[in-house]
Amino acid sequence: MARAMKVAIVDDEQDMRQSISQWLALSGFDTETYASAEEALKGIGAEYPGVIVSDIKMPGMDGMAFLKRLMSLDSGLPVIMITGHGDVPMAVEAMRVGAYDFLEKPFNPDKMTELAKRASQARRMTLDNRALRRELSDGSTIMKKLIGASAAMERLREDILDLGQADGHVLIDGETGTGKTLVAHALHAVGPRAGKKFAVFSCTALSDEMLSARLFGPMESGGQIPLVEEVRGGTLVLEDIESLSQPLQARLLTFINDQGSPAETRIIAICNDHEQGRTMEDALRPDLFYRLAALKIVLPPLRSRGEDILTLFTRLTEQFSDEYGCEAPQVTAQEAAQLLQAPWPGNVRQLINVAERAVLQNRRGSGSIASLLMAENEEAGPQMTTEGKPLKEYVESFEKMLIDNTMRRHKGSITAVMDELCLPRRTLNEKMAKYALQRSDYL
Repeated sequence: MARAMKVAIVDDEQDMRQSISQWLALSGFDTETYASAEEALKGIGAEYPGVIVSDIKMPGMDGMAFLKRLMSLDSGLPVIMITGHGDVPMAVEAMRVGAYDFLEKPFNPDKMTELAKRASQARRMTLDNRALRRELSDGSTIMKKLIGASAAMERLREDILDLGQADGHVLIDGETGTGKTLVAHALHAVGPRAGKKFAVFSCTALSDEMLSARLFGPMESGGQIPLVEEVRGGTLVLEDIESLSQPLQARLLTFINDQGSPAETRIIAICNDHEQGRTMEDALRPDLFYRLAALKIVLPPLRSRGEDILTLFTRLTEQFSDEYGCEAPQVTAQEAAQLLQAPWPGNVRQLINVAERAVLQNRRGSGSIASLLMAENEEAGPQMTTEGKPLKEYVESFEKMLIDNTMRRHKGSITAVMDELCLPRRTLNEKMAKYALQRSDYL
């Protein structure tokens, strides 16, 4: 479940800060109080996960000086100023400096709550966006999102590291839902352009005329610049590249050729069209295809990734169970085999949907993973199925998942895992070595 957003209340009047604290606490906020701006600055930093409510008139450092210090620390920090009667001109000046909003005494407590909620939502969005930007510029972090120990995923991670450093234009192909945009993020994050500008744009979003203007200019709005200028020096990801018209393909080719080598702006093209019998070479003009496909990555479909399916499903159900505040469903041996045998036409995107629905079902205490898979297959219609595997492979995949889940649940406690699974120490050690499970990963 989402953690309560913090609110720091700064006021030299004890009664005032306590009454605001009590009211906001009843509204679901995690409050903390400070008797002075100087005291508050000791506990509030640039990444403070919440909102500040501060009086303007205080002894020592007043509210305006406090606000300016906070804005120098973090200009995205929402600060709600409390003013006395007749201090509206000062409140307007506070808004100019960077305050989120102000309340005039005496104020309606409900209005305070509503304002704090809006400010906390804005703060959460700011912090989420910062975390995303850091993540997209951190190659080691984003590579961890490419979960899986299958040979196909090992090759994919190696290809990303190699092609990311190569820094040329890249063509990414693969079935819908395999994570092509995530791979584009990873290519940018592990290469020499990490930390530079990065943009993702769908080529199906606009008409031909508007696409041309948005990509290459001229823009009708004076405040906007074309994407190729906006990400100059960085990476431009073009999703649905196959939907570009022939004239726009020609213009893209000209842009790529005019840049020379090394390219000033890197193009990563993503193909999402997989009509029967249609290839990327059919969709793109040959000169553009060969220009982009010099560096090419083809993502593996989920059905070819073996026990990665169980690993992903476990991670996803854990995430959703935390989000919804309930227990993750326990997967039986039969359900593990069904997960491994399912055709997964929607790939990882479909697995995410099934995992979320499984958690919601488990919270209600009804339904099964088997019924979800049956419903998914009925909705998708006739699909190709996975090839049969020896029983030994299904047993080993389930065994690995069971040990992994139990180790995770007991935070690496070998004794607790031995007791739950009724395994002697030596047998557990042998199985963990066989499946490359390290106790240190769970501590």
